[in-house]
Amino acid sequence: MNTFAQLAGHGLYVITGGPRPDLLDAVAQVLAGGAQLLQYRDLTDDAERRHAEAAALRQLCSRHGVPLIIDHDIALAQAVAADGVHLGRDDDDPGAVRAVLGHRAIIGVSCHGSLQRAQAAAGAGASYISFGAFFPSPTKPLAPCVSIELLRQSASLGVPRVAIGGITPDNGAALVAAGADYLAVVSAVFGATDARSAAQRFTDLYPSTSGTPS
Repeated sequence: MNTFAQLAGHGLYVITGGPRPDLLDAVAQVLAGGAQLLQYRDLTDDAERRHAEAAALRQLCSRHGVPLIIDHDIALAQAVAADGVHLGRDDDDPGAVRAVLGHRAIIGVSCHGSLQRAQAAAGAGASYISFGAFFPSPTKPLAPCVSIELLRQSASLGVPRVAIGGITPDNGAALVAAGADYLAVVSAVFGATDARSAAQRFTDLYPSTSGTPS
């Protein structure tokens, strides 16, 4: 079975930015704005709250038909039946994680500015790879910026490519034109006064995904 079937498409990939009292409401707004993927990212050690939030997000995402990805926490992904995980530099390789989560799991891998790492991740069974930061990022201010040429150079990898880092609706158009299948954002949506409208502006960069998900 094609492990990439669940990522047949493109659009806005939203990533939560940590604890906030209105998390579910904010996520509901960005999903209404057309987000195609959601990653739950919370680096705190509050296991009980994280489990409760992830479980609630799983239900919310299911209602919208949007996959839920958990940032690097494989056990949490299993516990709430999430659609997959996103792996960082120090996490296990995609093959080992897939052996745990199963062949239908969405497994993303951060490749920063390394085409070699992206090639290895794709060969190991990653569902998608991400490059960035493409622009100065308020979420990760120390992240080095990478060239937009990476998107063109990686066109033959055979997996969806996610662009991340300081992306706005204004600078995101160039990334889409260069081949980014998904634009991943945190503060540009969750930091906006109107999260739904902010999400919609990104969604509009991919005309075929415009509008509210089913």
